[in-house]
Amino acid sequence: MSGWVKIAGLGPGNEALVTPEVTAALAEATDVVGYIPYVARVAERPGLTLHASDNRVEIDRSQHALRMAAAGKRVVVVSSGDPGVFAMAAAVFEALENGPDTWRDIQIDVLPGITAMLAAAARAGAPLGHDFCAINLSDNLKPWAVIEKRLRLAAQADFAMAFYNPRSKSRPEGFVKTLEILRQECEPERLILFARAVSRPDEAIRIATLAEATPDMADMQTVVIVGSSLTRVIDRPIGPIVYTPRSTPE
Repeated sequence: MSGWVKIAGLGPGNEALVTPEVTAALAEATDVVGYIPYVARVAERPGLTLHASDNRVEIDRSQHALRMAAAGKRVVVVSSGDPGVFAMAAAVFEALENGPDTWRDIQIDVLPGITAMLAAAARAGAPLGHDFCAINLSDNLKPWAVIEKRLRLAAQADFAMAFYNPRSKSRPEGFVKTLEILRQECEPERLILFARAVSRPDEAIRIATLAEATPDMADMQTVVIVGSSLTRVIDRPIGPIVYTPRSTPE
């Protein structure tokens, strides 16, 4: 089968953070598939067809990509950040598993990217320097009860935590509940990083304590990183550094 699918991460926004591997795949592609704003980041050129679609049609988008690859097209499925972190790689494989057997002969490669969690952590210092977890706070694909359980257990286990999709206009109450849970499980001095639009011109980084944090500090362009109990801040005239030590006291 001559067609292929490459599932690519475009990084957090700045073109300098797109990997050479992804750039090369886009140069070879005949078709690019993805969510509207991510496809808009791909430059048009002769011989390339862009297929942009809404954010809630991941499986339809994946099936479309696989059908085109089966027909001999060279297809890049784009995500922001890394395609394996709350993004399109899992959706493509779900479509593959439930699709026709002939799709299993298609060459499929996942091309990693810099996810927003890692870009945000790098801007602040090293808040994910020890054990951490990532939790998607959107309840579009899982019930809130699952999110709440994971939040509580992660806080009780003293993980640093990175939150994706913390607060949208349609469900602002989710991050309100998240802060309530954290205040039940963590000390008021717990450090929280609010990193909005990392690597883009409107980037904004804010460090607060749990006691100071308010729901309006986050939106859908914000990654929230909650430190562990050991996370600390180094105050400097040129800007603070937040980090979590790599050692844990016995």
